[in-house]
Amino acid sequence: MATFLYRLGRFSFRKRHVVALFWVALLALAGAGAAGAPAAGNSSFSIPGTEAQKAFDLLDERFPGASADGATARVVFKAPDGQKMTDPGNKAAVQDTVDELSGGAEVTQVTNPYQGGGVSQDGTVAYASVTYEVPGMELEESSREALKAAAEDARDSGLTVEIGGDALQAVPETGSAEIIGIGVAAVVLVITLGSLLAAGLPLLTAIVGVGIGVATITALASTLDLGSTTSILASMIGLAVGIDYALFVVSRYRAELAEGREREEAAGRAVGTAGSAVVFAGLTVVIALVGLSVVNIPMLTKMGIAAAGTVAVAVLIALTLIPAVLGYAGRRVRPAGEKSKLLGGGRAKDKADKPNMGTRWASFVVRRPLAVLLLGVVGLGAAAVPAGSLELGLPDDGSQPTSTTQRRAYDLLSEGFGPGFNGPLVVVVDAQGSDDPQAVFQQAGDEIKALDNVVNVAPAAPNKAGDTATIAVIPDAKPSSAATEDLVHDIRAAGADIKDGTGAEVLVTGATAMNIDVSQKLNDALVPYLVLVVGLAFLLLIVVFRSILVPLKAALGFLLSVLAALGAVVAVYQWGWLSGLMGVEETGPIMSMMPIFMVGVVFGLAMDYEVFLVTRIREAHVHGEKPAQAVVTGFRYSARVVTAAAVIMIAVFSGFIGSSDSMVKMIGFGLAIAVLFDAFVVRMAIVPAVLALLGAKAWWLPKWMDRALPNVDVEGESLAAHVGTADKDDEDKELVRA
Repeated sequence: MATFLYRLGRFSFRKRHVVALFWVALLALAGAGAAGAPAAGNSSFSIPGTEAQKAFDLLDERFPGASADGATARVVFKAPDGQKMTDPGNKAAVQDTVDELSGGAEVTQVTNPYQGGGVSQDGTVAYASVTYEVPGMELEESSREALKAAAEDARDSGLTVEIGGDALQAVPETGSAEIIGIGVAAVVLVITLGSLLAAGLPLLTAIVGVGIGVATITALASTLDLGSTTSILASMIGLAVGIDYALFVVSRYRAELAEGREREEAAGRAVGTAGSAVVFAGLTVVIALVGLSVVNIPMLTKMGIAAAGTVAVAVLIALTLIPAVLGYAGRRVRPAGEKSKLLGGGRAKDKADKPNMGTRWASFVVRRPLAVLLLGVVGLGAAAVPAGSLELGLPDDGSQPTSTTQRRAYDLLSEGFGPGFNGPLVVVVDAQGSDDPQAVFQQAGDEIKALDNVVNVAPAAPNKAGDTATIAVIPDAKPSSAATEDLVHDIRAAGADIKDGTGAEVLVTGATAMNIDVSQKLNDALVPYLVLVVGLAFLLLIVVFRSILVPLKAALGFLLSVLAALGAVVAVYQWGWLSGLMGVEETGPIMSMMPIFMVGVVFGLAMDYEVFLVTRIREAHVHGEKPAQAVVTGFRYSARVVTAAAVIMIAVFSGFIGSSDSMVKMIGFGLAIAVLFDAFVVRMAIVPAVLALLGAKAWWLPKWMDRALPNVDVEGESLAAHVGTADKDDEDKELVRA
């Protein structure tokens, strides 16, 4: 493979106009498709194989036209101090609001608080429910503005008015911190590469790759039902790996120039060696992201595949567009060790070159490997302790900042009707096969009322056919509490008894039940996902490193870093440590998708650093160096670049902590802290310590396996022979001409 990539690198350098035109045309095509496509909506959230989804589908079938997936809004009113919502003036203001909302173009129903039991027991709080015919992300802006205007009119009468529900849901914003992350990446690149131009190349190509990926996602969003957060997560991962992959190729190119090679030859060798590592590092990321499909949650599958596609584009750009733009840059990209005049290059050196920081650090580790190993493992183990208290859930309006109207509406409803009012359960009773459906509906309601943690059970509301009914149940505790989860399980257990006695099926759905089922499904899928992803990547790394122990060490190190990262997420977002610094206004359960998503993404990124770092070490070992010296040599050439790549990735991920979306915010922090642990503790400390302790045994591989495995030649051993032969042929041709 190294020989093929070497030829690809030389071709891209030589035919730079063709390569650049291809990528520019692809970017323009994707951009045109995105510009003409409908705006991305909120991806339909379904969880096949769960009771909540089965009940939701049954509602669509038995209650046609009810807009079960339509947007909803709760307009919450609070009377001024000393007044009641039942006072004539306040009642008239609410009635005016209801009438105003009822005339909306996309509104299907508005419930009057005074007719639907929407006034709190103490009379201080009331709410009107508004149902729309389309999902929240598909609402016309005019409908949102009409909703806000109606609330504002009610405020003019002296009432406190807030709006909850998903009708005001908007595409999440990432904030200015993302720009700061890119700025940090630019500074790190300048310091690492010693040239403004060389630093700009990885940024430029990464932006092109992310532009193509995000534009393609936007163009296909409506067709493939991709959610609004899909493009944000794809850009997060694509930008980070795009900069890193380009950095590795540019860095190797400068190292080849420092060896005295011509620029086209240096580009070919850079792609043949560093490009091979990019290919396999990218493959591990793609495997991890595509592997999310085993969870069988369509939204998560689409997010993973979209991000994997962006990573694949980043790999192709690193292999082709980078050598092309290096061709355009010419002599303005200097050999390794040289800086541009703007950054102090060209000055006489006062003293002889000293060993770089990577060399000094690796020398220290190989002298004291056991102490470094124990310190690293104990430190990560301590960071992982909070992960033992992990509680899972999905964000609702209660996790929104207190500055939002959704959060204030949530708090008002909790104050007036109790915390469980924000997470009502919908019980669907399917009595189609029963002789007396009404009796079944009554029995179900009575048994639910007898359960613990129940505040209110509404009368059964049957459909037109009279064979199916819905029963609204208000829990005593807030939606994300363990008590509410227990209540869901208790209702399902009671439903099983009803089915045994009457044949009618009792199902529980609603947002709260959906969240509980998602958490359970993700918990059940975590171990199979780990086995699949780690197993495939383990086999891939055996092929790359031709070793058993090195891939095993890589996988165990990853588990340490991901557990430590989960511990940090729990400490900040669940326990509230440093919550003010991270912009966390409300602590609570960790998003259900966080552990499995972090496992997938962090595993792929961790293997990036493993491949880039250890291939340099193995390259030195293959060329005859002793194991300890090979570790030092590998760090001399790669530690600076791997460190820069990790800092860049941390900066990019940290930028997303400023997002307005709680899921994106939490994922940004989780990925940033995971990269910090994995790059600087596992790869920079534990990996060299383990390799120093293992010595030559680290590269042991059974002879039968060595014969059976394909030789992918990531280190470029065959490249030297191929290039040598090519050089000899060129010399012979010159002699013939002479």
